[in-house]
Order: sequence, then C-alpha cells, then structure tokens
Amino acid sequence: MMSKVLFQKKQTIDYKLMMNVKKIACIGAGYVGGPTMSVIAQKNPGIIVTVVDLNQARIDAWNDSDLNNLPIYEPGLADVIEEARGRNLFFSTDVEKAIDEADMIFISVNTPTKTYGKGKGQAADLKFIELCARQIASVAQSDKIIVEKSTLPVRTADALKSILDNTGNGVNFHILSNPEFLAEGTAIPDLQSPDRVLIGGENRDAIEALVGIYEAWVPRERILTTNLWSSELSKLVANAFLAQRVSSINAISELCEVTGANVDEVARAVGTDSRIGPKFLKSSVGFGGSCFQKDILNLVYIARSYNLHAVANYWEQVILLNDHQKSRFAEKIIRDMYNTVNGKRIVFLGWAFKKDTNDTRESAAIYVADHLLSEEANIIIYDPKVTAEQIYRDLDYLGTRSSEENKRLVQVVEDPYEACKDAHAIAVLTEWDEFRTYDWKLIKEQMKRPSFVFDGRSVLDSSLMESLNFTYYKIGSDVNQK
Repeated sequence: MMSKVLFQKKQTIDYKLMMNVKKIACIGAGYVGGPTMSVIAQKNPGIIVTVVDLNQARIDAWNDSDLNNLPIYEPGLADVIEEARGRNLFFSTDVEKAIDEADMIFISVNTPTKTYGKGKGQAADLKFIELCARQIASVAQSDKIIVEKSTLPVRTADALKSILDNTGNGVNFHILSNPEFLAEGTAIPDLQSPDRVLIGGENRDAIEALVGIYEAWVPRERILTTNLWSSELSKLVANAFLAQRVSSINAISELCEVTGANVDEVARAVGTDSRIGPKFLKSSVGFGGSCFQKDILNLVYIARSYNLHAVANYWEQVILLNDHQKSRFAEKIIRDMYNTVNGKRIVFLGWAFKKDTNDTRESAAIYVADHLLSEEANIIIYDPKVTAEQIYRDLDYLGTRSSEENKRLVQVVEDPYEACKDAHAIAVLTEWDEFRTYDWKLIKEQMKRPSFVFDGRSVLDSSLMESLNFTYYKIGSDVNQK
C-alpha cells in the first residue's frame, strides 16, 4: 500500500513538472531543428527556445542580422526568425547550458545511412544520437522530457532510455517520439498548418506536455498520440509510401515513352480516382532529399533483421527503380547526342533536389552529372540557391574522381544565359519556376546546333520548344521534336 501511495504521489509531481515547460532546448540546428524550433517559439512566446549546435559557422549564420544569410533557404522562414529571434528564440553553441536549463530537450541531429560495418548502405547511423544521450545524461540535474525529432529506427527509444538511465545523475527522463513530416520548400506552411502532429510515448503526462505546446496553434484533433514504437515506425512508413508513388509513376513514364502514351495524361486520369488521388504522381528524373532513400533503406534493413525478406525486397525495389530512372535519363542524353558527350558542353539547370530549397542531399542532379562526367562531358551548372562550394562538395563526396578532375570538368555560374552560351545541350534537373520564364528564343540563338533540351522535371512548354526548333525530350512522353 505504501509503495502505491508513493507511486501516485510521484505521478502527481511529474504531472506538475511536465505541464510547466518553460524552457526548451533543441540539439541540432539543421533542416529540421532550425525551422521547427523557430515556429514553436513563434507560436509559444512564453517559452524560451534555444537551438544549439557545435558548428560555430552554422550558429553564426542563424544569428546573422542579414536574414538573407540564414543557413537554410526556406520560403517564409526569415519572417518567422525575425519575429521570434531575440525575444524567445536563441541560437547558441553552449550545449551544456541549454541542456541544464531545459525542461524539454528535442534531439534533432543527423541520422545518415551507415557507410561502415554492419548494416553498411542501409541501416541508420545512430552515433550522433548516442552522443547526445550521453551528453544529456552527464549534464542533467533535473527531470527532463526527451523528444526524438530525428528520424530513427523503431525501438531506438529503448537504447536512449538505457543510456540515460544508466549513465545519468539519478534524474527521471521521459522519452517521446515526435517525428517531423516536413516537405522542403514548404516547411514553414507544413509547420504552421500541419496535416497532423504525431506524438508517441509511454508517460501520459509527458505526452500531454508536448501536446500542450502544439495546441498553441494546432487543433487538438490533428494531434495524434500513439505508443513509442508506432510513432517511430510511422515516419519511415510515411516516407516509404510517398517514395513508392514517385517510383510507381516513374516506372509508368518509361512505358509511356515507348507506347506513345503521355505520363502526365495518365497521371491525371489515375489521380482523379478518389481512392488514389493526384499527389506525388509527377514523373521526374527521380526523387532525392535527405529522407526518402535513407528511410526506405532503413526500413529494408529492419525487415531483413527480422528475416522478413519478402517485405525487404518489396521496398528495396522502390530504390532500385529510382536509381534506374536517374541512369536512364543520363543514358538518354548520351544516346540522343550521337552516343558521345566527350568534350560537349551540357548545361544543368538546377542542382537542388527540388525547388524552393538549397538542399542537395541525394539530388538526382548529382548522379546524372557523375554519369556524364564519366563520359568526359563538360558540365556547366546554374542553380539560383545552391553555392559552387556545395556542388563541388557533392561531387567529391561520391569519390568517383579526384577533386581536381571534378573542377576541370565542372563549371558553376551565376547567370543562366551565360551557362547556356555555346551549349550543346540543356538538362533541366530541378523544377525552379524561373526556368519557365526564360527567353528561350535567345537561349536557342546562343546554343550549338542541333540544340538539345532534356526536361527531367517536365517544367517547360513542349509546344514552345517545338516552335523554336529545339530537339526536346520530356520524361514520360514520346515528344522528341526537331
């Protein structure tokens, strides 16, 4: 009886603590941590939110008085930063101070695919997660709510709990899973008006504390609560389903090209079915970004670790089809240009994996470029938001050739018309809206003849390309006018 009374008393104390979150710390100032915490601070002016990162240059950029110099380009982000920064939103490298003072700590560090050891090429690398947990455990002197914001394999919370409980100072840690469902380019609208907020946990008071933070602007019916494992797995499954749709329509795009069908018309016909819907049925050169490939590979690894080989093989095919789409696009360029691109000037319009972001992780452009560079093509790249340093870093990371060789074969320019001058071909790799507005008549006059355009994002007007006498190829169509 005595133990039951003590337990009930402890629960009451926890409840008061959890419902009185005054300070939040977020470890990781990247694509998820920065925007997410900025919106939380904007919507909860009474809560102090501190985003910490050991990367001094990144923190300096978040604190830059010129909002054009933020480390992440995301429409609407600068306005949120301007409203909250200095009021109740802060960026710092003092990780220990933020941990010590926080009631709630979000872990938002990178969880890349492993490049070594067991699970290489598929499993998530959790070394940064473990480092965070150990640092929290060593610093914390009071009870904390720990929120998994990074994308993690199912049951990672077990490992977090074990580290925190066994290496800490005797304080209580409550683990929650709160995966992000942001689409880069629309991250701020996604945060300000989300389809749903998912919170998984075992301690009801801790869950309600996080629910209360989101209820400052999200209707309660959009806040879903589950157990920890369902929440962790739901993030992987959501991205797997979305990527599956992209690979599905891309598979059909290849069939359309050889049968005379048009993939845009097929997608429109299929997408009007209410059971299917129109979203993620836009054929392209392939999906990219930090989540889709990484999360599917993680899902494949988890399935294989439980000997669910049929499940693993099914999801792995989504990745294989995406890789095929990128390589066949590159091969199409080579084949149409008389089976050689050696020494030819090929312009890439776009390097980011999608429009309205400067994120290049797993961008299709990287792999198409690598394929063409292996054929000794000269590539000129223009992207309105991606820096030359990032482009060379992306190519060097592949390790296909030396950094010097990449710089010999690749030129990055800041003017699209300069890029297209004397070009043999143009490849559209990102769907930036500005590409539609260019003076394509002027571009045609500056190019070599015949003038090839390979539209990997279906953003250009095919009738205009035809009228200007381009040799034009669009993904998913037999359009190939001269």
